[in-house]
Amino acid sequence: MVPLGWVGGTLGLIAAAFVSLYANTLLARLHETGGIRHTRYRDLAGHIYGRKMYYLTWTLQYINLFMISTGFIILAGQALKAIYTLHNNEATLKLPYCIAFTGIICSIFAFGIPHLSALRLWLGVSTFLSCIYIIVAIGLSIHDGLNSPARDYEISSSGSSKSKMFGSIAAAANLVFAFNSGMLPEIQATIKHPSVKNMQKALSLQFTAGIVPFYAVTFIGYWAYGSSTSSYLLNSVHGAKWIKILANAAAFLQTVISLHICASPMYEFLDTKFGRSNESVYSVRNWIVRVVARGTYLTVTTFVGALLPFLGDFMNISGAVSVIPLTFVLANHMYIKVKGKDLSLLGKTWHWANVWFFAFLSVVAAVAALRFMVIDSTAYHVFADL
Repeated sequence: MVPLGWVGGTLGLIAAAFVSLYANTLLARLHETGGIRHTRYRDLAGHIYGRKMYYLTWTLQYINLFMISTGFIILAGQALKAIYTLHNNEATLKLPYCIAFTGIICSIFAFGIPHLSALRLWLGVSTFLSCIYIIVAIGLSIHDGLNSPARDYEISSSGSSKSKMFGSIAAAANLVFAFNSGMLPEIQATIKHPSVKNMQKALSLQFTAGIVPFYAVTFIGYWAYGSSTSSYLLNSVHGAKWIKILANAAAFLQTVISLHICASPMYEFLDTKFGRSNESVYSVRNWIVRVVARGTYLTVTTFVGALLPFLGDFMNISGAVSVIPLTFVLANHMYIKVKGKDLSLLGKTWHWANVWFFAFLSVVAAVAALRFMVIDSTAYHVFADL
């Protein structure tokens, strides 16, 4: 909202939700292409295009998941630092150390949860923690908004027209990132038959009722704090110390669970490559594989997050480099390849227009995101305490 303002931000959020629902619906319809249920995105792309596209999709997807994991590490680190700052006003613990501690906690969690099916109880815990964050963030934001003077809602109070333009472009990638994960086929693999119909129902529910809390936190937070709203909303709110600690603790723990979900395709790849499928997932050999492989992955993720702790920049670059190509460009082109014979001329034109538009948006958004990352790196130095 901050880079786009009320009008641009509101229209952007609505448009991002609509196009994300549409693109993911296309992907859901391709789940059983060729009479085969494709449980991995790269398998679907490989079936349609061949082996080269299999590896390209694999690369894009894991770049995306790595960037998402890095963003989660930074977010959890910010929540942890907020807890420490509330508890100790001297605030001597720097953000990079909080991020490092977060990496340790995420590693311990990853070692004990071998696969997504083992997350059943934790998904309920994640939902409960999300509710705590949402209720506290909305409640404190409303309280602050009602008791604060007039706020500035200008797109930017400083900066050149060029900076504002790049900010708006990067925000478009951020909006796309907020609604997509680039792993819909992996999620759909756990859906009961008929998978396509049930996934479409799940998508409809997610992009209607599911986005209401997301919109509420976004709009109320921006209303309360205007252009000064932090990318991590709890850094902007005021209220009782214990309530803020509770909300930050909920955000921290929920982020640990969310990171595990998004990193699961990488974990599955590492477990398949180095583990033994003929042994129990809790065998000594498979325990060692999880500790070494997942520990190494999370060590690298944590190091990058601590090195460049710019949460907004990671969201921008993730949306531009991987989410847009995977969710919009590839989905529309795959749909043309598979359903092209049944599409009218208008239908084909529509999908090709989507392919070229989102390909262009991906390039310009990547340039804008990289520009901001370079600027932030120069302004704050590596391992910055933001």
